[in-house]
Amino acid sequence: MQPPSLSAIASIAAIAAPTLLAYNVAPSSTFLNQALSFGLWGGFVMACAWTQGAAPVAWRAVAPVWAALALLGLAALWSWGPGSLPTSLGLSALATLVAAALVLHAGARAACGDRGESLFACYCAAWLVAAVLSAGAGIVQVFAPGWSDGTWIAHSSLFGRAVGNLRQPNHLSSILLWGAVALVALLELRRITLRWAAPGGALLVFAVVLSASRTGLMSVLLLALWALLDRRLLRPTRWLLLAAPGVYFLAWQAMSLWGQMGEAGEHRFGGQERLAETDISGSRFGIWANALALVRLHPWTGVGFGEFNFAWSLTPFPTRPTAFFDHTHNLPLQLLVELGLPLASLVLALLLWALARVALAVWRGGAEAGPDLLRRCALVMLLMIGLHSLLEYPLWYAYFLLPAAWVWGFALSARAAPPAAPREVVSPAGLVAGALLIAGAVLALYDYRRVTIIFAAPAGAPPLEQRIAAGQRSWFFAHHADYAAATSTMPGKSNVLEPFRRSTHYLLDTRLVTAWAEALEGSGRFDLALHLVQRLREFRNPQSEEFFQACDKGGAARPFQCEAPSRVVDWREFEELAR
Repeated sequence: MQPPSLSAIASIAAIAAPTLLAYNVAPSSTFLNQALSFGLWGGFVMACAWTQGAAPVAWRAVAPVWAALALLGLAALWSWGPGSLPTSLGLSALATLVAAALVLHAGARAACGDRGESLFACYCAAWLVAAVLSAGAGIVQVFAPGWSDGTWIAHSSLFGRAVGNLRQPNHLSSILLWGAVALVALLELRRITLRWAAPGGALLVFAVVLSASRTGLMSVLLLALWALLDRRLLRPTRWLLLAAPGVYFLAWQAMSLWGQMGEAGEHRFGGQERLAETDISGSRFGIWANALALVRLHPWTGVGFGEFNFAWSLTPFPTRPTAFFDHTHNLPLQLLVELGLPLASLVLALLLWALARVALAVWRGGAEAGPDLLRRCALVMLLMIGLHSLLEYPLWYAYFLLPAAWVWGFALSARAAPPAAPREVVSPAGLVAGALLIAGAVLALYDYRRVTIIFAAPAGAPPLEQRIAAGQRSWFFAHHADYAAATSTMPGKSNVLEPFRRSTHYLLDTRLVTAWAEALEGSGRFDLALHLVQRLREFRNPQSEEFFQACDKGGAARPFQCEAPSRVVDWREFEELAR
């Protein structure tokens, strides 16, 4: 047996490690996973540049996706410069878009090289490793929750449901389903045998059942649809895919039976509670309706890149969902509401054009195990994450965005250029791109330390005021420090409104809105303060009950939150405070 290649090791590290990391540090529950993804993807890009051989890159093949990323970058710049998006959020968005463009190019170059099939096999093997280990974590979370320590295996906040180490059932289901597609690719490439593929596929589908993810169920059906439409797959592979819905049904029935066994509360299957939910959309229908209303209010320019939560939270919606949404949970709708109809339509057209080019190449391709097979598997992966993006926002996380960018670049460029002669030629551009990703990850980790000390102060740490002041100098995370400043009672604030300039553009929650309303009232901005009070009432969050308790008491001196607003305030008036 040959030892694992450098590319194989680097790919497993880049894909599996970020999805398996359970440890996190406040204030972000996913930052370490994403920083690890940036850094390790830099390592994979460098490994590909060192080992894949010489190959000309078909620049035109990936041009539509690059153009879409460039337009998003310009929108972020506009929202940050003339707009009110804080510098920390603007820089984070731009850095992420640049990283996606670099990885997209790396995937395109890998497809054009003489080791394209080998690199794609490494990519698939990495996803299979990530999926199998994530399935193991999910099994522990459901059947032996006491074994999850929060460091190696994350605790599940949804008792009876698997959430993986990313702590989100939909993210777990996407990992599992991408692992299933990777398993099919490896089976078709004869890198694994049916003896291992059949139980491996059953394990992944069983773990999807444990997640009780509706997106996961739809993706399992997509696997079966793939088998029906793609007659070029080997017969054992097609039967394996067609069996996936049946395995899902049997596993669901078995888990339902298991949930009814044992002492009361001893066994619990979260899928039963999902079936009992009255809102099958999980509040998505409500947030989509609100987002469409914002599109009608701002059809041409949108509310601004990264500003959906700010605009939605501050716009009156009497029947709004009570959860705090920082995303529309639908990629096209997110672009429409933030960028406006003209620009969003152009970005979506470019992305659909690129996806259609892959689909057309697959339709015209042959049945041989080569670029056509790889393209077909890559297309299914893109469709999987596209389906997920219609119901969630996985591409806002680096551990999904970067793998999607690489496989999209690969799918667009497969056989777009003649294979180079097998020879070792290092790609300077690839090495530089990988080094930039690694440097960016290290810089972000260093910068993140400025704000972690605010929320988890070690022994001997300076006073809170000094820690917040240091965090407010952060390049990428200053908004977290501002949140701490806005929601804490620090004496001697020179400008009580200053911390709200940046913190309110990240995620408006009950604690922050309450503090903001009090600061505005204390500064004489009564209309704006009362507008925030009305929005708090709309959210109907239990944490705001104490704020409104004084209104239930009698007496002449009623606090400001008990008064009725004198006029309707446009959310843009709050935007002016951040300029």
